[in-house]
Amino acid sequence: MASLDPSLNIAAANADFFRQFARSSTDICGRSIYDFLHPSARSVLPRHFTRLSDGQRARFVERVVAMPVADRVFSAEMTGVAVCGEGDGLTGIVVMVSPDEEAPDNQDAACLPKPLLTPLDARILEGVATGTSTVQLAARLYLSRQGVEYHVGLMLRRLKAPNRAALVSRAYSKGILTVGNWPPRVLPEFVKK
Repeated sequence: MASLDPSLNIAAANADFFRQFARSSTDICGRSIYDFLHPSARSVLPRHFTRLSDGQRARFVERVVAMPVADRVFSAEMTGVAVCGEGDGLTGIVVMVSPDEEAPDNQDAACLPKPLLTPLDARILEGVATGTSTVQLAARLYLSRQGVEYHVGLMLRRLKAPNRAALVSRAYSKGILTVGNWPPRVLPEFVKK
């Protein structure tokens, strides 16, 4: 649990929060909550925080991907609760981060993947995520149908997915695809330069 000031900087936190994020109080306090979340959180959480500050809601619950250190991530449920002072003005927000239980066979989800997609792979993954057919992707990207299938097959193996639906699900769960907007886009940090 952590207490945020109205500008979403962490004012204080309990020992569990420090342990979850593998950092000391001096490393955490005074920094934005977004510094400890996957970049995809910036597309979803501002709406919730705005509703809390405007008084439209008293609390929210949202799925997030937390980043305790640079090469580790964990998925969690974040609950935010508005703290109001005299005159019903927002004085802060309390957030609780409840990590998911990791399955023993899902150890690869704990590591943030290094850039593993080429720019072409990223465009193909975005197309697969929007439901674009192989023929449409081939025409759009000036490839043959077999060329698209080749790149999809490579991504299926890299992400250990048995089919296209699982590929998209794994890409979302690893934070590769943006959350909360359409059409989905591959985040730049997952694309090789």
